[in-house]
Amino acid sequence: MIEKRLPVTVLSGFLGAGKTTLLNHILANREGLKIAVIVNDMSEINIDAALVKNEVTLNRAEVKMVEMSNGCICCTLREDLLVEVGQLAKEGRFDYLLIESTGIAEPMPIAETFTFKDENDVSLSDISVLDTLVTVVDAVNFMHDYLEAQSLKDIHAELGEEDERNIADLLVEQVEFSNVILISKADLVCSDELANLTAILKSLNREAEIIPMVMGQVPLQKIINTGRFNFEQAEQAPGWLQEMRGSHTPETEEYGIASFVYAARKPFHPERFYDYLHRDDWNNGTLLRSKGFFWLASRPEWVGNWSQAGGTMQHGCAGRWWASVPEAEWPEEFVDDIQANWQSPFGDCRQELVFIGQNIDADQARNELDQCLLSEAELSAGEDIWKTYRDNFPAWLADEHA
Repeated sequence: MIEKRLPVTVLSGFLGAGKTTLLNHILANREGLKIAVIVNDMSEINIDAALVKNEVTLNRAEVKMVEMSNGCICCTLREDLLVEVGQLAKEGRFDYLLIESTGIAEPMPIAETFTFKDENDVSLSDISVLDTLVTVVDAVNFMHDYLEAQSLKDIHAELGEEDERNIADLLVEQVEFSNVILISKADLVCSDELANLTAILKSLNREAEIIPMVMGQVPLQKIINTGRFNFEQAEQAPGWLQEMRGSHTPETEEYGIASFVYAARKPFHPERFYDYLHRDDWNNGTLLRSKGFFWLASRPEWVGNWSQAGGTMQHGCAGRWWASVPEAEWPEEFVDDIQANWQSPFGDCRQELVFIGQNIDADQARNELDQCLLSEAELSAGEDIWKTYRDNFPAWLADEHA
């Protein structure tokens, strides 16, 4: 019997809102707490988990991360979540559990998951306690998405003739069913815009505490051990009975959103890839989010880190490919992961990008990206020639071309 239930905070928020940045900040400033983390991503490759691993040096005695991919924790992964939380609770060595949900998940069915019983009549509430539901709202994009979002019918992604919903529906679900709303990227909007957004969020959820933040920086006590979540109040929320009766539609179907992975073992030609990213004639559905790692021929040693949400694109350096680091310098705890991603002749160098969108033709996108890769003739020319290719990407590091 578990003597003390494991307290849980769930992090929700739309694609690109800043959940992973927040999670990284929490792990870097956990004030002595031993924290377990579950990262849920709807794609085949769990990019968020990879980013957390790369950006935070995990003390394995104090932090443990569990990855749950290719499904939604409130639907297809419900029983998996029960198993994982149960195992973490039984270990008895963690003070707290953080769950980062996928960007298209609704907090309400995730909360309802804590009442879901397995075949042994055990529920998450028997072994853990849902403490706080946190929703991250993007200060830059929220109002545009909320006021201007296309209907599913506009992009031919509706479930039926009566389906009148749009992405704004999901944003409202995430805001209304939360205890704490964090406004990310608060430094990228003016004070009037921030005040206006805060007022609108307050009108949607009068009970939640609303906190502006920059780069995920928020006091830990505002989102951990708050005791804000209350099942009795939650049961009064619109739609709760629908969830209890099992009529919730998985987000991948409900919002017409799908993902695909682009993977390749050749470098991109920097000019062709740059031009592809900056093209004005995108005609392949609505790209909501893309993120992952890429490899430029002109910077063969460096891992490119890519993140796009709506019209915002960010890229930078995520470090060196292990193929450019002497094997004797590989950290012992990473050797298995490195070897698992190793493939001749370029080791771990690769393209690994996840795209999430509505009404996107994945084959078309893959073919267009393939055209950005080096041809066989360019590939055989070697790195000395690759480094001479025109590269319009800004410098990632001061000495990267030295």
